[in-house]
Amino acid sequence: MRAYTATDEEALRILSLLHDWVNQGFLSEAQRQTMEQDTPCELRRTNGFLRLVLFVFTLISAAAATGLFFVIASPVRDGLIVATLLLIFAAICYAGTEFAVSGFHLYRYGIEEGLAILSITLLCVGAQATLLANDSSTQDIAEFLVPAAGAIASYLLYRRFGFQYLFLAAMIFAAAIPQYWTASHTGQHLFVAGFYTAGLLIVTRIRRSHRLDYLDGEYSVVETLLWLGLYLSLNLQLSSVSLLAQWNPNLANPTEFSKLFYWITFVLIWLLPAIVFWRALTIKDRNIIGLGLVVAILTLATNKPYLGWPHHPWDPILLGLLLTGVAAAIRRWLANGPNGIRLGFTAERLSAHDKQWMGAISTALPIALPNPATLAPAAGPEHEFGGGSPDGGGASSTF
Repeated sequence: MRAYTATDEEALRILSLLHDWVNQGFLSEAQRQTMEQDTPCELRRTNGFLRLVLFVFTLISAAAATGLFFVIASPVRDGLIVATLLLIFAAICYAGTEFAVSGFHLYRYGIEEGLAILSITLLCVGAQATLLANDSSTQDIAEFLVPAAGAIASYLLYRRFGFQYLFLAAMIFAAAIPQYWTASHTGQHLFVAGFYTAGLLIVTRIRRSHRLDYLDGEYSVVETLLWLGLYLSLNLQLSSVSLLAQWNPNLANPTEFSKLFYWITFVLIWLLPAIVFWRALTIKDRNIIGLGLVVAILTLATNKPYLGWPHHPWDPILLGLLLTGVAAAIRRWLANGPNGIRLGFTAERLSAHDKQWMGAISTALPIALPNPATLAPAAGPEHEFGGGSPDGGGASSTF
């Protein structure tokens, strides 16, 4: 059951739309205030910066309090007792999350998010400590149950509070499970791809009934993450264990996989971008459209490593020229349509969020880029100044 009522979450969606419409000039500020009075919402929110500060502060404070308890109770050396205490602290953190939401109506406030993440962390650590404290022979079981517990807990908390990054955490935990089922790299990739494919089938079916309410945006992010996970599980040049261990020109070693599976994935990573674009254009989902562009670029970037072809210094230049040409052609095609619209798509920015994102990227780029190149001063003849006197204006024979 969801911790927030559908009425409150729908009200938040309406308030966000009103703010966007004011920025675009569709509504005046007075009209927005009038409409906000007709859209009551009891949830308490904050800005992104304060949310991050409260999240980090809560996470550090709660973790420090847990650690302090174990420092004070240092005489306790029994592994089973320590594991039990960790599970108790995990339950306390979850109870704190529930209290923050139900008692103070916090919504993406940072405090409840920090407690939720810490509860999952303590649960995983406590579950592993519990199994290992009983018998050293259960270590293999513990290694399987820890990611399984993390996946289940992350998914349940996502369903409870709607934290979308917890769904991503559940996907990562689930991707770690198959390595305990089989030593075959082919089998591991097939299991992970099967998980994400099943999730896609479920989400696309559920999403049909929420196309016009607040859950559509949430399911859009979930579906985007599942498409990305499916692509990464099939692109052996990106998800290979050898790639994580060492980035080299050959990337994934084909000997890790069966030859048939290797070339099937090569075909699939060329088909998936087209499938993703088709899905995105059908339902007009901007998140999935953006993902389609990303996976298309990744396919082009990993094509040569898949085929075993050498890289050349001009490859990124050719890729950049290709992307620029495609973007210019699509923009021109859309702009030449009736009123700049074709098939319900336009190249014009209709949302203020676009401008905000572009402004944030423009601000962050100078910070993220390395030291910018600057023109060195032109070398010129060196002049010697010396021997001047205050009453002579600096002129002397040595000037």
